[in-house]
Formats: sequence, C-alpha cells, structure tokens
Amino acid sequence: MEEEIRLQKLIADRGYCSRRKAEELIVSGAVKVNDVIVNKLGAKFSSDVKITIYDEEVTTPKDIKYYLALNKPLGVISTMQDDRGRRTIAELIPPKYGRLFPIGRLDINSSGLIILTNDGEFANLIMHPSSEIEKTYEVIIKGIISNNDLNALRKGIMLEAGLTAPAKISLVESCGRDKTRIRISIHEGKNREIRRMMQALNHEVLSLNRISIDILELGDLERGKLRAIPEKVIYKMKETALKKREKKRL
Repeated sequence: MEEEIRLQKLIADRGYCSRRKAEELIVSGAVKVNDVIVNKLGAKFSSDVKITIYDEEVTTPKDIKYYLALNKPLGVISTMQDDRGRRTIAELIPPKYGRLFPIGRLDINSSGLIILTNDGEFANLIMHPSSEIEKTYEVIIKGIISNNDLNALRKGIMLEAGLTAPAKISLVESCGRDKTRIRISIHEGKNREIRRMMQALNHEVLSLNRISIDILELGDLERGKLRAIPEKVIYKMKETALKKREKKRL
C-alpha cells in the first residue's frame, strides 16, 4: 500500500509553492482534494490525488527543477498574483519556465535579490527558521547613525514580537549631509524587519536593496532581469542549511 503524504508536501512537490505557503492556502480554504475542501493541517493523501487551488488543478511538474535569481524592481509585488491588480514578479518570468514561486519576499518599496524555483523542498529548507540563512541588505537611512545604534543592532532590537536576532553591520558610510548607508546581514524572516528595526532607532529607511542570500550574490544583475543559479551554488546552500539545522538539534 502506498504511503500517504501530508497535503502541504504534495503541493510543494508538485511545484506550486513552498510547504509553508501551502499550509497558509490550506487553512484559508483555497485547497480541494478530489473536489472536497481540505482546510485542516495534517491531512494525508496518496500521491496521485487530484488537488485544486482556487479551482485550478495542481498537476505534477516535469522533472526539470529551475533555480533563478531575480533582481526585483521597486513597485513590484513579490508574489505570483495580486488581488489589487498591482504588478507582480510573475510578469517578469518567461513562460518557458512554467510555474515558479519566490523563496521569501521583499516588500513593494524594496528591491534586490529573490530566488525563484519550482523545487518545494529546497524552498522549505531555505525558508525554515532553523536553517538561519543569512541575507544581506544595503540600506540608506535618514540621519547619521551613532555607535550606540550600531551596538544596539548588533545585540538585537526590541520590537513588538520580541528581541530580534543580532545583526551584522559590515559597511557604514555617510551618504550626503543627513543620510547613512549601511550594509546589514540578518537571518530572520520577520515582516519588514529591517524597516521596523530602524524605526525603533528613529531612522527612516530611504532605500533597501537585498544584495545576497547566503553565498548567492546579486552582483551586476539588472533590475527586472533573471539568471540561472549555478548547480554548485544550490548544492552549497543546501549543505549550509542542513548543517545549521543539524547543529540546532544537537
């Protein structure tokens, strides 16, 4: 008898989205299995069941796995669809790649590196908090940042949801008379975390650009453009994430 698999994993394996996003879709009531709504997490099914999301069938993808780097422009939503009619990253993906989804997000007023893939397992590994994948941003803030502010960022900033993890500050320079450019690395994925950290220190974020995710760098990739991520980079990112998860379990 075939082993049954959790619904969120089935959805991820078919390349629709990450496991975490699949869980959100299930709870919201958007998912049907054999034409019956399933909105409880933990349900298991055989691998050949019919799955629909928003009444669109989720079919088993081709064996080809895609891993693409995108330089997201300002004013673009980092989702595949938007109910308010705003421009999304889906418009930047050539049809030849089929259905891809982003690993993580950047808000509409931020730019920079996003990974697109149809590999749900890889997406889940990279996004999982225990993997502690480091992301680096180049940020211009209003005002001149002080040593006290820098030390606070390195220790963690108290936000509504608690203390943030310590950040790394690798570049600080004046940028005009009342602006500071910083390069900051974090591994948490909280919503608008850097903007909220700066707000807590009374600094407005004027621009935010993600320049790397783990060893993957944005480099000279043009805004709105895509490039394939080398297989060796994907392998190294998986290796790093698995090592960190294993270390946390010990």
